[in-house]
Amino acid sequence: MVDIVVLGATGYTGRLIAQYLATHPQRSSFTFGLAARSQPALEKVYRGLNLSKDDVPAFTVDVTNPSDVDAVVQQTRVVINTIGPYWRWGTSVVRACVHHGKHYVDLTGEVHWIKDIIFELDYAAVKSGSIVVPCCGLDSVPSDVLAFVANKTLKSLGGPSTTIDLSTSAWKLGGASISGGTFSTILTALEDVPKHKLLATRQNFVLSPVKGTHSPQPRMLYTLPYSDRPVYGAWYFMAITNSQIVQRSWGLYELACRVNHHDATAIAPLSYGPNFKYEEFVILPSALYARIYSIIFATIVALLVLFQPARWFARRIMPGPGEGPSEKQLQSGSIKITNITTSSPNSKGEKIAVRSIFRGRGDPGYFLSSIMISECALALALDGATLPQISIGGGILTPMTAFGDVLVERLRRSGHIDIESELLVGTEPRKTR
Repeated sequence: MVDIVVLGATGYTGRLIAQYLATHPQRSSFTFGLAARSQPALEKVYRGLNLSKDDVPAFTVDVTNPSDVDAVVQQTRVVINTIGPYWRWGTSVVRACVHHGKHYVDLTGEVHWIKDIIFELDYAAVKSGSIVVPCCGLDSVPSDVLAFVANKTLKSLGGPSTTIDLSTSAWKLGGASISGGTFSTILTALEDVPKHKLLATRQNFVLSPVKGTHSPQPRMLYTLPYSDRPVYGAWYFMAITNSQIVQRSWGLYELACRVNHHDATAIAPLSYGPNFKYEEFVILPSALYARIYSIIFATIVALLVLFQPARWFARRIMPGPGEGPSEKQLQSGSIKITNITTSSPNSKGEKIAVRSIFRGRGDPGYFLSSIMISECALALALDGATLPQISIGGGILTPMTAFGDVLVERLRRSGHIDIESELLVGTEPRKTR
């Protein structure tokens, strides 16, 4: 029995996760193993990372074989699943974890699949005590973290009854490109997933147990309020996934407040409020650039959706699953996400504004994602006693409802990620933790 198993350890991101766990400062406090379908490929990973099977057990598993999956899941407490597209390969792994009361994290961005596993397995996960947390990488940890810390900062001034009106995240990605796995998942969704399921993901609060206020519609040009200089941008292609995860966090907190109304003092600090809205965009140099980008992006999407030859051509020129950047590119990448969150007006019509920033050093989609999901898994393996009360009962959760401040502090201690938040309006700017 090990604390953590990395499923798909021979893939590019799986190898990064294995390396991160093997060199983690808390390495003496946990055990982990590596699992993959190909034994020769797994042997290569062990040689490349200089790992011993006496210290890091190896498991051979074919995720298309339920008995294989079942056997591996029973040998661990937490599964890190890196094998996508999850629409094809993920459900059997989640089923096994839920059945055996094990915990689970992954890197999916597939809202249609998350909706399906919530419908099928959320109740069963609560019954078995299994904590299942999709979207534990770049999609959608930063977005979820920013809404969470902004809410805390707002309430530090206005009190626990302060609620959020609008939360806007502006993404600046350095040296980042779409990964082969992500692109393969997008094409799989376009070709294999029923159209009605894809269309459903565009609806607000499709993953939330509670329906809330609709967020602003996607548009060609975005701006960031309360900025020292004008900040312009265009729609970010992962905004659908990130927004749905943030909205599910909102819904789970809102549901907890309603169910635990007799203990409002303990629950109220978690609530974002009934009027909460969220949006995000990618920063571009100018308003004109943002409009041109939006037109080009929309054209590419239309071609991929409507024309099979366009998808064939894209497969030829884009990286394939398992491929990734060089070591130099891994280290030279960066991310900076600036979030502006405003409160609902008080009785005098006054609003409070908060600026929160998520900074990462390293390639966002690979290097930083491997850190995020590893720290999520370690929170489950090592920090069970300090996880948020809302997560203790299990279920299909989100990064913040499952981990809360535990994950925020873990990411800060990683040495590669900074998270800060400060009040802009209503008091002198001051940073909070």
